[in-house]
Order: sequence, then C-alpha cells, then structure tokens
Amino acid sequence: MLRPDEFDFLAKLLKERSGLVVTSDKGYLLESRLTPVARSRGLAGLSEIVTKLKANDEALARDVTEAMTTNESFFFRDEKPFTQFKEMVLPHIMAARAAKKSIRIWSAACSSGQEAYSLAMLLKEEQARMAGWHIEIVGTDISVEMLDKAKAGLYSQFEVQRGLPITLLVKYFKKKDESWQIDPALRAMVQFKEWNLLRDLKPLGQFDIVFCRNVLIYFDQPTKAKVLEGISKQMPADGMLYLGGAETVLGISDKFKPIPNQRGIYGLTA
Repeated sequence: MLRPDEFDFLAKLLKERSGLVVTSDKGYLLESRLTPVARSRGLAGLSEIVTKLKANDEALARDVTEAMTTNESFFFRDEKPFTQFKEMVLPHIMAARAAKKSIRIWSAACSSGQEAYSLAMLLKEEQARMAGWHIEIVGTDISVEMLDKAKAGLYSQFEVQRGLPITLLVKYFKKKDESWQIDPALRAMVQFKEWNLLRDLKPLGQFDIVFCRNVLIYFDQPTKAKVLEGISKQMPADGMLYLGGAETVLGISDKFKPIPNQRGIYGLTA
C-alpha cells in the first residue's frame, strides 16, 4: 500500500503533467494502472516508482502519466454526436465555408483514434457533395503509445465490433491476421500529434469543429476553465465545440454557450 505522502506525490505529479485529478478514494486506480509499469521495469511496486520519480526519472514519469491517462475509445461513441455532425453541424459549417471550401476538425484527447476515424468515415460518405473541399482532421493525445496505435489504424475484432456498423467495416477495413486495418486513404485524412491540453494550443492552429468529449470530467474546475479558454482561442466566431454527455460549460466558462436543442454542442459567446 502507498503511504499518504507517496500518494500525494503521485497525485501532484499527475496533476502537473496532465491535469488529471486523482482523489484519495482512487488509490485502487493507481495500484491497478501502475503495477504493470512497475513490473515492466523490474521494480518492487508503487513505492519504488515514487523513489525513482523523486530521482527525476523522466522516462518513468512519462510512462506513469501515459498509464494513468490512457482511456478507452470506440467507433461512433454514443452515436448521437455523429448523427448531429452529419445532419446539423456539417451542413452549417459547409454553408458558412462555401467560399473557401476548407474545414478543420480537432479530435482532442483522441486516444487510439476511433473518434477521428469515425469522422473521417462520415466525411468520406459525403464525398459526392464535398468534391473540391479541403478537409483536415487532427487528432491529439498525451499518450505516445495510443498515438502509435492510432497511426497504424489497426484494431482488434472486439474494437471494431464496438459501435462500427458492419457496412463501414466491410467498406473501409481489411482483415490483417487477427486484426482489422483501416483503409490507407482514410488514414491519410487524419494527422495525429502528441499534445498536452494544458500547453499553449496556438501552434495547432484554428479549428471549425472541436471534439473534446469525455476529457473535462478528469479535471478540477480551474483546469476545466483553463482548457476551455485555450480551446475558445483556437476557434472562429461560428465554430462548434462538442463535449461529452456528462460535461458542461455552465458554471465553468463564459467563453461558450449551449447551442439550442443540440445537447452536447456549444458555440462561442459573442
């Protein structure tokens, strides 16, 4: 078991490096996620991890952060946001960008890439009416391991069965041994980059549509406000932000307001 001072050290390190808040009742999460890290390095347990971290082992700090911030993702998660994207958000942005025919979309904290590729599939399905358009999808995450998986576009049978319609599996994936690999043309539609949401977001450029779903729930109120402020600066006046079903901007940020009758989508305040 971790001593209280060791728990506090790990919690502080994770908060500083990723924004993740680990409360005292989440000690089991540290044990379950960091024990494999200790084992892979031949360390006796979490106390020895803390000792190494105090000696400024940067590679270990990175491994610990990745292990704690890696969250599951799946294709077309919750379904409704993607229906909204196809039926309301995309037509709205296309009308507004008709002159320049260019759209940039950001999948923030993209994990292993399913959200970004779900958007790529939707856009590919709309290619007849999007001929001549420049579409850019950027997926960012703090985990290099997850980004490598996203770039490879290689998913297990279990992963493709979660949310992915069979018609799209057949159309956009090829069987590769026991896994499925997404079509190279779709992989080319998405750029994946390592990025921490607590960092300056300016180098990423502006985005018309931002998906930042099921991310804020891991942060405390000041960190949520900081992230939302940063995102607001990377969006044009008519841009749209997606949050997860359990997330809101209300009482946290005055930079965004809910879009009427569109649960989970927010626009910038004037």
